[in-house]
Amino acid sequence: MDAVVKSFQKRADAAPDAALARRPSREEAEAAVRTLIAWIGDDPNREGVKDTPQRLVNAYQEIFRGYNEKAEDVLDRTFGEIGTFDDVVLVRDIPFYSHCEHHMVPIVGHAHVAYFPVERVVGLSKIARVVDIFARRLQTQEHLTSQIVAAIDENLKPRGIAVMVEGEHLCMAMRGVQKSGVSTVTTQFTGVFRDDPAEQVRFFNLVRDVRNSRR
Repeated sequence: MDAVVKSFQKRADAAPDAALARRPSREEAEAAVRTLIAWIGDDPNREGVKDTPQRLVNAYQEIFRGYNEKAEDVLDRTFGEIGTFDDVVLVRDIPFYSHCEHHMVPIVGHAHVAYFPVERVVGLSKIARVVDIFARRLQTQEHLTSQIVAAIDENLKPRGIAVMVEGEHLCMAMRGVQKSGVSTVTTQFTGVFRDDPAEQVRFFNLVRDVRNSRR
């Protein structure tokens, strides 16, 4: 078990690019989990945890599926039958689950995404899927916010984008300063939203309605 993990570590130290190009096998992933179980002081052969490596690898395939998905595949179909509509489209209160890239501990929260379309719009569920694609990776909240903006900008080319992400980082609640209930807010604006403060205020007011409704 340890030999499998150590052999992969040697490859990673010797040639980082090659190690990244070669995805570890499932056997190596499960061996790594067994090593961690032993390292924290438990017995990896104990009945309650002997199948944990298999379960965790299965869970990680689902939790981190964003690495196998592309935003452009989600945003490739748009709709032009919007009449004379030229105002903001807002999808708010999108729940997401992510993991901090520094400690691999969960981040949970909501994202609010608005854009000014140019002639065509995308299905509303696609915006939520874009959030999910980037959230289901190791992340910082700042990077998550910018990736959502970049994907929408590159694929829809709207007149403006506003993204607000609110997240609770369990790495602050479970370890370190151990402060639960702390919310981190990140925003990013492009186009109309960046250039017109009144549109930013309108965006915040629309989002605030969601907060009030959750109380």
